Amino acid sequence: MAERNGPSSIKVGFRKSLFCFFTMASLLFFLSWLFVMQSTYRPNPMEYNLIPNSEHLSALDDSKYQILKQNVESSFANRKLVKHDGGKCHQNDELVVKIYMYDLPPEFHFGLLNWKPGGSSVWPDVRNNIPGYPGGLNLQHSIEFWLTLDILASEFPQAPKARTVIRVQNSSEADIIYVPFFSSLSYNRYSKGKKNEKKNGNKILQEKLVKHLTTQEQWKRSGGKDHLILAHHPNSMLDARMKLWPATFILSDFGRYPPNIANVEKDVIAPYKHLIPSYLNDNSTFDSRPTLLYFQGAIYRKDGGLARQELFYLLKNEKDVHFSFGSIQKDGIKKATEGMRASKFCLNIAGDTPSSNRLFDAIASHCVPVIISDAIELPYEDVIDYSEFCIFVRTVDAIKENFLINFIRGISKEEWTRMWNKLKEIEHFFEFHFPSKENDAVQMIWQAVARKVPAIRLKLNRHGRFSRSPPSTEKGLKSIQLPRNFW
Repeated sequence: MAERNGPSSIKVGFRKSLFCFFTMASLLFFLSWLFVMQSTYRPNPMEYNLIPNSEHLSALDDSKYQILKQNVESSFANRKLVKHDGGKCHQNDELVVKIYMYDLPPEFHFGLLNWKPGGSSVWPDVRNNIPGYPGGLNLQHSIEFWLTLDILASEFPQAPKARTVIRVQNSSEADIIYVPFFSSLSYNRYSKGKKNEKKNGNKILQEKLVKHLTTQEQWKRSGGKDHLILAHHPNSMLDARMKLWPATFILSDFGRYPPNIANVEKDVIAPYKHLIPSYLNDNSTFDSRPTLLYFQGAIYRKDGGLARQELFYLLKNEKDVHFSFGSIQKDGIKKATEGMRASKFCLNIAGDTPSSNRLFDAIASHCVPVIISDAIELPYEDVIDYSEFCIFVRTVDAIKENFLINFIRGISKEEWTRMWNKLKEIEHFFEFHFPSKENDAVQMIWQAVARKVPAIRLKLNRHGRFSRSPPSTEKGLKSIQLPRNFW
């Protein structure tokens, strides 16, 4: 018996020893894992307030990132931005945004207006000589002209006190790097090439611009993230936009842009310059405007503009509705002015793109806009509630038989009068002036740009985290490999 039990007892002892060994190994592994976890511990959000080291911000998850972004924007707003109170705005004395503007050759800007420099400067002296801007439809996309004038005027001691930008000569001091290319004018004037031309003048200018910008130290430093480029005409910058997309664009809408190139988070929507004259001393009433609903323009459009055709057939026989084809040719603007001022409501229907100048003509005429454009983006909508003076109707509802006309007829005189009064309160937000005036369209656009500055700074700071770090060694990283069955 003793001989039989000998080997068995040895086996039992060996198993116990093996069990103890694995138990100790597991315990040591667990303790070492706790030590690793403790060494890589990230403080909770409350503790971030106690740590002045910005490196910890790189560990924020998306929800904390959004909170941080809001805090940065809030602090920037308290320091510089305007406060809106209904139709009135109150601006702080401090300048909103510092602009560094490239001294591009005149062929990119005022040279397109046939201006020629008289000396070494590439800019006209806007105190004495402002180049004329072409009229007609060119005017509706002329914001590049007004913003550039405003930057140039900011350099003079007698510049208006209400200005919202100032030009700086050192790009490192700037909030925004401004690219003074009159892209809408370039498209209107040079997009139609001459016979036998391989490239039209507009495309050539875009290629020159891309080549120039991407070789500049300012662009290389930020990857273009702090640059501001104007492309208000929907067809402007068609070639360059795909290469300069990191910049902030000023646009009329996003209709011809893929969302990864332009979007409401990154870019700024600016108003058209209305072609109809402002309605001064408007004493009209609900009853003194005989036309219920007004539309004059191109009726047969493609894409999203198909609703115009549908609405034409639905409304053409309504006795108090004016729905007809029209253009600015001959006395088109005069007729549209008279028609809008005699109307209670003015239709703004999507055309080839979601937006059109018709909305801003309606505002200038104090004709309550009826917006039928599901994809429209509106200027300064983060500070202005358009529902206070506009009617929004979904396209799918608008083209139902009798829906739109019954809906408009159901709006009371009191409600219309309230919206009409509101139009008169806010119309100055859409007026372009030189010199710019407090809270006119020029300054409202600059304020919209200024509200993008905190997000731009956040991008730049995150982009530059490792600018001074030594290059990573991939071999070292690859050598730390866990086995497949580690977990």
